[in-house]
Amino acid sequence: MVIKAVCFCCQFVVFANPGVGIRAIGAMTPKLKFAEGEKVLCFHGPLIYEAKCLKSSVSKEKHIKYLIHYAGWNKNWDEWVPESRVLKYNETNVQRQKEVQKAHSSLPAKTKKAAGRSKKSESGSSTPASKQTTETPPNKENKEKEKEKEKEKDKDKEKDKDNNKDKDKEKEKEKEKEKDKEKEKEKEKEKESESRASTPHAETVSQDSGSDQPRKKRGRLDLSIESEEQFLNKVEVKIKIPEELQSWLVDDWDIITRQQKLVNLPTKMNVSDLLDNYYSHKKSSKAHNQQKDSVLLDIIHGIREYFNATLGSQLLYKFERPQYSDMLQNYPDYPMSKIYGPIHLLRLFVKMGSMLAYTSLDEKALPHVLSHIRDLLKYMATNKAGFFNIADYGNATPEYHRKVQ
Repeated sequence: MVIKAVCFCCQFVVFANPGVGIRAIGAMTPKLKFAEGEKVLCFHGPLIYEAKCLKSSVSKEKHIKYLIHYAGWNKNWDEWVPESRVLKYNETNVQRQKEVQKAHSSLPAKTKKAAGRSKKSESGSSTPASKQTTETPPNKENKEKEKEKEKEKDKDKEKDKDNNKDKDKEKEKEKEKEKDKEKEKEKEKEKESESRASTPHAETVSQDSGSDQPRKKRGRLDLSIESEEQFLNKVEVKIKIPEELQSWLVDDWDIITRQQKLVNLPTKMNVSDLLDNYYSHKKSSKAHNQQKDSVLLDIIHGIREYFNATLGSQLLYKFERPQYSDMLQNYPDYPMSKIYGPIHLLRLFVKMGSMLAYTSLDEKALPHVLSHIRDLLKYMATNKAGFFNIADYGNATPEYHRKVQ
């Protein structure tokens, strides 16, 4: 009876026969002559040098190679060499090293190079080639040159570090200047809001009087992109969607992409109507005042602008795009916030975090805007029965399916 087993650590198939014993069938790895960390001698060109064996490797063809470090030399000279170039460090091989060195030093400079080349071609595996360059074998002069080169490199690195420090200081100064400018803009906006609160009819008076003074515009969310450096340093802002609204986002994805239905457009409750209802709800609060009203109007206006600007490029599934093109043709004079409804506004808030991260809103204004967005989401969750309904979706016509394809 033969017992067969597999050894998972070495991938050998082992057969055991009670009358014969155990035998292993598999690829036997060749024995290594030199151990890692062993002091050895190694050919480099026509000469033999004292070295150290760092690592060993065996190729698929069972060829053995060693990673060699030459004693007293920079690690840049470390190289993988075949086993035939490496010698045991013993008295016999040390004597051989000295003899090769004497024979080489007695040759003229021209014949040294020729001898090195002839040894490489003749000996093959016994005297393997060095790096395929015109480099001379290691000697004291070369060592000194190498050290000088390393010192020069270190000096260059120090200069680069100093230059980088100066550049970092300049960047910090630019950041401080930008922060000061932003603070000045904030102060100007605060002054404008205070002046509007104290004199609510100032704009109408200036219009009636027909003065040449320019009319003060209401401050709005600045949607302009910041500098490249600030753009790269921005961290994405996260807007948490309430759990009761997350389920509607999942259902919406399933209805559009899998069931291939469409939202009936124009919707009964559009985005503009929803935002107006939210404004009326906040305005009826006892804590509401003139200053809060101005800020609230700015934020609602900003959300409406975001929606109209990003709907066609970021808020639609592929199946909805032909419908969007139809809406643009059928309602050219209407903003999309008066055509599309609450579910598309909810999609906006999913992506709005990354959008807000790249606006010019400062550290103080951003949390204020986010608090209003969270409050609006809470309002949508509380009144979800009036905003979200499966009946708002309808089947697409066969003609529409042909357009999509």
